[in-house]
Amino acid sequence: MLADKVAVVTGGSRGIGREIAKELAKHGAKVVVNYNSSATAAEEVVAEIKEAGGDALAVQANVAEFDAAQNLIKTAVDTFGKIDIIVNNAGTTRDTLLLTMKEQQWDDVIDINLKSVFNVCKAAARPMVRKKQGGRIINITSVVGITGQAGQSNYAASKAGIIGFTKSLAKELGQRQITVNAIAPGFFPTALTNDLPDDVKDHYMDLIPLKRWGDLPEVGYLVCFLASEKASYITGQVINVDGGIAM
Repeated sequence: MLADKVAVVTGGSRGIGREIAKELAKHGAKVVVNYNSSATAAEEVVAEIKEAGGDALAVQANVAEFDAAQNLIKTAVDTFGKIDIIVNNAGTTRDTLLLTMKEQQWDDVIDINLKSVFNVCKAAARPMVRKKQGGRIINITSVVGITGQAGQSNYAASKAGIIGFTKSLAKELGQRQITVNAIAPGFFPTALTNDLPDDVKDHYMDLIPLKRWGDLPEVGYLVCFLASEKASYITGQVINVDGGIAM
């Protein structure tokens, strides 16, 4: 389905990003696994992909920094000759109520979650346009960017910003046959959710109509569909993978 395609997955060493990278490779894409500090985890993803017969490369870059994002995309193009698919997945949290939130906690989340999406798309758009074969940009937002959440004003703002950015960029790049969509996951077992208190987890479970947390590969399945030719007429959309919590 994705044979001969080249994909870049930011935050691809752990959690949802790890599963996205593996799923893209399973469908034939060559995958650049971006990481910031988890070098060992990123190399494990690359090793898994290669053992399964795929092709992958781990590239360190703090995509919250403009120049680092530029270097990430340059490395991808220099290695594989082009870029077809961008998955902006890098993210973090600094949860606290606004009354106790420090400026740095706000800035960190906005930079890592939102500015990184601008940085990577800015770097990737030109080589995508230049190859004249279209492309796919898939931004990982969150159900919290749609519903809001107490104690996560910084995170919610960053994820809501991704939604607005996605819709705007879809209008800019549509005539180039580059689609831009967003996926809004609900609650999945990742490093960002594992530390939640049990009572909080129970509260969220009560709100999910399907009465279960998501399985990590379920986001990867949707990414692969949106990255494929089968989704060539879908752009500017936000698709929830949340068990119905945002209905």
